[in-house]
Amino acid sequence: MSEPLGGDGPLIDIHAHFYQEGAGRLQWRSLNASRLAAGDRIGVTWHVGSVLGSWGATSPTYFQSPDDTVAGNDVMLAMQAAEPGRVRAWAAVNPNDASFALAELDRCRQRGAIGLKLAAARRADDPLLAPLLEFAEAHHWPVLHHAWQRRPAWVPGQDPSDALDLCALAGRHPRVGIVLAHIGGGGDWSHTLSAVRDVPNVYLDLSGSGVDRGMVDQALAAVGAARLVWGADLTLDTGLAKLWALDVVGLPAADRDAIRWRNAARLFPPGAFPGIVA
Repeated sequence: MSEPLGGDGPLIDIHAHFYQEGAGRLQWRSLNASRLAAGDRIGVTWHVGSVLGSWGATSPTYFQSPDDTVAGNDVMLAMQAAEPGRVRAWAAVNPNDASFALAELDRCRQRGAIGLKLAAARRADDPLLAPLLEFAEAHHWPVLHHAWQRRPAWVPGQDPSDALDLCALAGRHPRVGIVLAHIGGGGDWSHTLSAVRDVPNVYLDLSGSGVDRGMVDQALAAVGAARLVWGADLTLDTGLAKLWALDVVGLPAADRDAIRWRNAARLFPPGAFPGIVA
């Protein structure tokens, strides 16, 4: 077998997405299979994934209905059960119905989910999120939160958050690890780096299709290797480019390992990744 494209050693993709039947993609099975196959080629040890409801087919992607929320999480939990050695599940909820969201988090936890995924149904600085973050703290769950890199004033179909909003959330819940999603997902990532520098429980997810020169270097300068985590989001090829960037910038082996897997292993509950000890 060829050497992994992403290098040797454990590798945790903390930001993976999968699809389900009825989500508007006829090739959903092959997309899921191809992600796992590409992960094998890159060297991904664990995929931590979510299914965002019906991906907009029967309710809005960022305001998914309770039925779509349950259906999406069920698919992710079934994938975890079918791939117990390489897939773990986020529990993705719409926080606008807080009582339902809490019940759904507990249902998913009992079936093996290991973290809370929030997208863009309510801004991160809204007090409505408090019970969900308290649940995350009680169960040593990290929170992966969708973010714009400096959000615009208004975006159709979502209530977006950026680094300032996530920092407000992190300040209210200092014992919860909050992962700011995809600094390579477009927008002014330098704004994000400045905002999160002094907020120690905000971690940066390197995923997103952007592979700007200097992004990884400046992220390291802003928060250090201990607050960066690797993920791919929808584009594994650009995730691979970030792995190669870690080699190019001349990181010490310990820092490289921290970003590849050690930080993630610390953020998630103990034992979340059998065979890996932070």
